[in-house]
Amino acid sequence: MLSILTSLLVAPLIGLLVLLAIPSSSPRRIKIWANFASLVSALMTLPLLANFDRNQDFQFVERLPWIPSIGASYYLAVDGISLLLLVMTGFITFLAILSSWNAIDTRVKEYYACFLFLQFSMMGVFLSLDFLLFFVFWEMVLIPMYFIIAIWGAERRAYASIKFLIYTVVGSVLMLVGGIALHWQHFLATGVRTFAIDELMNTPLSLTMELGIFWALFAGFAVKVPMIPFHTWLPDAHTEAPTAGSVVLASILLKMGTYGFLRFSLPLTPNASRDPLTVKIIAALSIGAILYGALVCLLQKDWKKLIAYSSVSHMGFVTLGIFTFNQAGITGSMLAQINHGISAGMLFLIIGVVYDRRHTREIAQYSGLWKPMPLFGVVVLIASLSSMGMPPLNGFIGEMTILLGVYPVSWNWTVACMTGIVLGAAYLLWVFQRTIWGNTSEPNRNLPDLNLREKLIFLPLVISAFLIGLWPRPLFEILDRPSMKIVQRLQSAPAPVPVPSVVVATVPPVVLTYK
Repeated sequence: MLSILTSLLVAPLIGLLVLLAIPSSSPRRIKIWANFASLVSALMTLPLLANFDRNQDFQFVERLPWIPSIGASYYLAVDGISLLLLVMTGFITFLAILSSWNAIDTRVKEYYACFLFLQFSMMGVFLSLDFLLFFVFWEMVLIPMYFIIAIWGAERRAYASIKFLIYTVVGSVLMLVGGIALHWQHFLATGVRTFAIDELMNTPLSLTMELGIFWALFAGFAVKVPMIPFHTWLPDAHTEAPTAGSVVLASILLKMGTYGFLRFSLPLTPNASRDPLTVKIIAALSIGAILYGALVCLLQKDWKKLIAYSSVSHMGFVTLGIFTFNQAGITGSMLAQINHGISAGMLFLIIGVVYDRRHTREIAQYSGLWKPMPLFGVVVLIASLSSMGMPPLNGFIGEMTILLGVYPVSWNWTVACMTGIVLGAAYLLWVFQRTIWGNTSEPNRNLPDLNLREKLIFLPLVISAFLIGLWPRPLFEILDRPSMKIVQRLQSAPAPVPVPSVVVATVPPVVLTYK
């Protein structure tokens, strides 16, 4: 019998295999099955949430040998950080698939197959505690997302998909180099080959080596977040991807980068993470992303590209909170990841709704939508207020907690964050005024309001936004322990080992056996 995490991991794969057996001539059956399989995968995350012990660290642990000769293992577990990201991955992917019901009419089977494989790969990223296994899932995510953009995207889909692939592959290669270096240093020090995170944490490293590993890992994670100046693939990918692709990209894929910082960079390279120059660079890039992303939003004419740049700004808050190295900042960054997944998902789904009706993303083409689409206007208002961090919605909780962590560290950081919040409110209110208020233009007069399927898509997101904003205590209880453990690791990490003047090591070769 499969254990709970393996069952969760393979559920989308089983759904994919059944999907492939359905004839391509039956698109309705394909859509029904894909939605059902994705929903089952999402619902399977709820027992984890119900049985999670908030006073324990990694839980539901599964570990089996995978490639013993190099120390790689099938090592799965969850803690508070990965638990919430898993739940969000399951349900956001389901809602994204549901939103595609009328949007995709070519290569339907391949489209839904890509999304089920994507759901499987993303869950593997958040479940893996073995670096090599994590890297395999990390790379597998690129395959379906590339095809989703390249095949079902807009006019410039070929350019956007290739750019997405090049950026992420280059970052991933450097990240793999960092992981291999850490694996090798652990072997030199202990004689044991391993990629397990908890064992690699005990690797003695010089500060030079630790800094090298940190920046190698940084390359992969920073591209995925994305941090400036590695962000330029994101607006193109968002703009050209189909609605469901943009939703998953903003709500989940970007969080893989910040998750990598929390799971790998800080615990494995604590001295390099706390290095004053490292902190200054990360803070400068984060603040730059907050302000640059917000300012560019004020100049956008494309509704989808505006939300894409807003993601760059919002993720800057997340990375800045992580590098405060205090519990409030790190907990706030975790909350902000969940909150951004909800608000950004709503905003991209909103654009998908009007694009299905008008087939344009130009903000100037929409005005006075409140009259023909009042329920849609309410959803836009809620999503905008959530994204700008207004109480009593979820965005306020994350941003306020980050500010509580940032303020003791630097007054300049605090001012930059407050400026970013003000600019965020400005561009979101600006686009709301241009699209929802005002006189209804002639092409918009007879637009239909949200249908039943669209209401069912937005309802859980709206409920989540209010529920987190009004009652965030359960999330704090889940996140407090992992954030405290990260802070303790940073504070109690052993000092870097001195660099020896001469290194003499006899290293036995890796012996690959086939039995």
